[in-house]
This record gives sequence, C-alpha cells and structure tokens, in this order.
Amino acid sequence: MARIVTLAAFAVAATASMAFAQDKQTAVANFVGENGKENGRATLTAAASGGVLIELEVSGLPSNRWVGFHVHDVGKCDPATHHESAGKHFNPTEAEHGILTAKGPHAGDMPNQFVDQHGVLRAQVFNSMVTLDGKEDGVRGRALMIHANSDDYRSQPAGDAGARLACGVIE
Repeated sequence: MARIVTLAAFAVAATASMAFAQDKQTAVANFVGENGKENGRATLTAAASGGVLIELEVSGLPSNRWVGFHVHDVGKCDPATHHESAGKHFNPTEAEHGILTAKGPHAGDMPNQFVDQHGVLRAQVFNSMVTLDGKEDGVRGRALMIHANSDDYRSQPAGDAGARLACGVIE
C-alpha cells in the first residue's frame, strides 16, 4: 500500500512539474478591440530552437486588407487611450524599425497579416527574435498589436501602420 501511495505521489508531482514546464513554454494573449470588448486570442509557443510561434484569430477588423502586426513594449491594452498604453514597439536592441531597412528589423517587427472578407484575421507567425522567458528578449508581459494599415517595413519608428485596432497582453 505504501508503495502505491509513493507511486501515486510521484505521478502527481511529475504531472505538476510537466504542467509548470509547459506553462513556461506557452502563453496567451486575449485581444481587446477599440470598443473595449474581447475580440480574439493568440497562443504563443516557445520553439525548442529559439523564437516563438504565434497563432492568432481576431475578429471585428476592417475586411479585405493587410494590417500591421507587432509586439509592443508595455503589457497594457487600454481602449480609452486607443491602445497607446501599450507603448512603442518592443525593441531591446534599439535596432531600426522595418524588415527592409539596413539597420533593422527590431524584435517587435513582424510581417503584415491579411484580414478576410468577414473581418477575421487568422494567422501563424514565427518570430525568431523573441522568447517567452524573462530575458531581455522575452515577450511575456508585453502586448501584441494589430494596426489599421499595413506596415511599410521602412518608416521610422513604426512603419506608418496607423491606428491601433486590437491589443492583447501576453500572459
């Protein structure tokens, strides 16, 4: 009987340890629109070789257009400030903005995403410049942002991507 209890206790401890390890390897961000209502979710998964896979679905966006998608520095999504509360793009290395600039991109830069005819953005984006841990390149506690216009990949400091339509804190 004691042996069964020991094995059961070991199984519970192992399960808890695996859940903790998985929690460190994943994160979520619940998007909030300009109206303050939740309108989507992203799941972030740390890749074994580095970087983070971001899978997202966000609705209530302007249809049939490309929109900017970035990591912002501050984990605050206040619709009363038009999501300006999320601060600037996440840029721990102080690189220039833009995938097409000679001194860029910075860690918050990601490719534009397409919103379908129903106003829904569904995407899988891999960002090799960030992690989920607490290091300098860690994004947990920061924000994901969807902008109204496409990023031109050149303009400083934010690609001329326009208004901030949806924001999600990475938890």
